[in-house]
Amino acid sequence: MAEIKSITGRGPRKLADWAESLENTGEAMLVADGFEEAFMGVTNDWGPPRAVYSYDHCLQVLERDMNYLDAIEYMEFNVVGAYVGEQTPIFVRESVV
Repeated sequence: MAEIKSITGRGPRKLADWAESLENTGEAMLVADGFEEAFMGVTNDWGPPRAVYSYDHCLQVLERDMNYLDAIEYMEFNVVGAYVGEQTPIFVRESVV
């Protein structure tokens, strides 16, 4: 039986832990560059592993360099709308718009 490793928290350290864990199983996942601190976890569905990010936290990251409306436009068009195959990351909204 495989050992279960608890990976808690959010952000770059959690992302690194998941990457290491997947590497040990021979799997990998695509990540969204620049959004490491918004990383939440990995899906466990029928396909390959997919990185999961907080949409809201990604917006906060973008707002460091642009206003809120520009951040939403960039996020929707360049991040959420960018299909890069079956391992395209997932972005979860944590708050009501």
